[in-house]
Amino acid sequence: MAYFDKVKGFALDLGLEILKEDSAAEILILSAPNSGIASLVIDCEEGLLIMEHVAANLPANGTADQFSKLLKANRTLVHGSFALDEMGKTVVWRDTLELANLDMNEFQGSINALAITFAEYHDLLISLSQAN
Repeated sequence: MAYFDKVKGFALDLGLEILKEDSAAEILILSAPNSGIASLVIDCEEGLLIMEHVAANLPANGTADQFSKLLKANRTLVHGSFALDEMGKTVVWRDTLELANLDMNEFQGSINALAITFAEYHDLLISLSQAN
């Protein structure tokens, strides 16, 4: 619970809006509309901070070129990567950090990286969503 409170404090210090909180499950859902962050899921689980944000719905008729660009984008990201959700139907941005030594700079770096990722790859993510 101490890690959850620490992460929640970081989020509040950064001015992120808490949309939903489940302290028993140690999950926060955060928003920062000015940064393009609508529903960032933060999960403090077994020593790890897992961050996930939906990037696009997986297109039924997506092209190999679109998926190739998405995978190549992973190579350029400072924090996190694009991945598929458990159902294989949604592209998510995901980052994992160690809770034991997490500090504000590292947490903020991941938040900033998410905002930059969405700004940089906006056109690709829109094209994926529109392919449905």
